[in-house]
Amino acid sequence: MTATAPRMTLVLGGARSGKSRYAEALIEAVPGPWLYLATAQAWDDEMRARIALHRERRPEGWSTQDVPLALAQAVAAAHGPVLVDCLTLWLTNVMLAEADLPAAVDGLLDACAAARGPLVLVGNEVGLGIVPDNALGRRFRDEAGRLHQRLAHQADRVVFMVAGLPLTVKPSPENPGASA
Repeated sequence: MTATAPRMTLVLGGARSGKSRYAEALIEAVPGPWLYLATAQAWDDEMRARIALHRERRPEGWSTQDVPLALAQAVAAAHGPVLVDCLTLWLTNVMLAEADLPAAVDGLLDACAAARGPLVLVGNEVGLGIVPDNALGRRFRDEAGRLHQRLAHQADRVVFMVAGLPLTVKPSPENPGASA
């Protein structure tokens, strides 16, 4: 990402694929201050440790807002470069809260379209594995796929992370020949 950074980049990949580090590097390539919109909720020690690791590796210049549900509002209110991590945790939170999912997704898409600075969104690609054995798991997988498709359509660039390597799925208009 350069001074002419894509308006919106979607970074997808599996667990521990390097999505967050790559997304952080994209945002840090433009002048800060940078805003990290975190959707995770620390329900247990393992999740608290993951959140702490993410916070510790970010250098000064980042501010963090915890937005487990109000993601659209936070994106809409932001000025400057924004990193959203992660879409699938946000989707989980919305589904478990039994909120109006179509309205929440539409609100997020509208906020992303109106973002005032570079926006990088991180999501877990969950549709490449086995079919979940329960209805909630299958619904989540399907909703995540639909959310990612809609955001990918709207994004200027889409990157898929595999083993720490970025694969450009949709190059940005500013650099159509780029591979990462």
